[in-house]
Amino acid sequence: MRYREGETIDRLAKHASDDMFLGTTIYGFILGIGFVYVGLRYKQRWLAFWGLGLSIASAAAMVAM
Repeated sequence: MRYREGETIDRLAKHASDDMFLGTTIYGFILGIGFVYVGLRYKQRWLAFWGLGLSIASAAAMVAM
């Protein structure tokens, strides 16, 4: 994407808010728990592993907020 000379790109970040970030982390946490459940239920260890990682990362992001 090209910008004109002298144009500031700070205005692109105005659409994101803390509520959007919180909603994304909550969604990721719930999705990660679901992946862990399905991975353990159907013996798919890779799915449980990545679901656990997603849950931990989402929980850490929520705590860091």
